[in-house]
Amino acid sequence: MKTVRVVAAVIRKDNIIFATQRGYGEFKDGWEFPGGKIEDGESPGQALVREIKEELDTDIRVGDLIDTIEYDYSNFHLSMDCFWCDIVKGGLELREHEAAKWLTKEKLYSVEWLPADVELIGKIKEML
Repeated sequence: MKTVRVVAAVIRKDNIIFATQRGYGEFKDGWEFPGGKIEDGESPGQALVREIKEELDTDIRVGDLIDTIEYDYSNFHLSMDCFWCDIVKGGLELREHEAAKWLTKEKLYSVEWLPADVELIGKIKEML
């Protein structure tokens, strides 16, 4: 099975978390943490800064690794490095996503998360 390596930004502001709804592809309409594939020669942090700039026109500071999620979808294995991130500059403008929400700790389960992202929610909830 092919492995896809990606990064995800858990953007936090005043203990609320930014979530995005996919606007394209096989998992369209599912909720996720923004991010994307790591390109050749990039570190996970570099990939995350680039992806958030491309997807949300926002500059971020990448903080601590929360966890690496390993998840088997039907046709590929996902390895997702998930980091705490802070906004440095920008307004989180949706360029690829359908919608976005800021979620409190109590509302983290109020959206339909993609399966790999669900695995991260419990850890985030504990850390908030």
